[in-house]
Amino acid sequence: MLGWLYRWADGVRDRARRRAGNAEHALGARGEDLAHRYLQREGLTVVARNWRREEGSVELDLVAWDGTRETGALVVVEVKSRATEEFGAPDRAIGEEKIASLRRAAYSYARRAGVPRERLRFDVVNVVFETPVRITHFRDVFAVEG
Repeated sequence: MLGWLYRWADGVRDRARRRAGNAEHALGARGEDLAHRYLQREGLTVVARNWRREEGSVELDLVAWDGTRETGALVVVEVKSRATEEFGAPDRAIGEEKIASLRRAAYSYARRAGVPRERLRFDVVNVVFETPVRITHFRDVFAVEG
């Protein structure tokens, strides 16, 4: 029912982002908007967006609870967006260096939130802007280390 309103708002924000500068950044931000709503529809509660450690440059795209804060998993979501899959799926751009950086940032977030590492989970959401837009959610894509 509100789908048309979300699409309209996405279009307005997307045009403003493109006017402000980098089209690639605008595509990524639009992908995060779509991923955010997708995760909410799947029952996750998004609690942070574009979170950065004070001492680092790595950003956590989305942080969400899958279940309750007392018993659920704290999910760190990396959102990867592409206009097409001509050069492969968006998540192929996540290398070992990025994974290590995401882990450090996620451990920092979890420590500040008082959540033990064993309750962390790392997910990836691919957003491909071909018609129709395709959103793919991969759960538990890499392990939490000791």
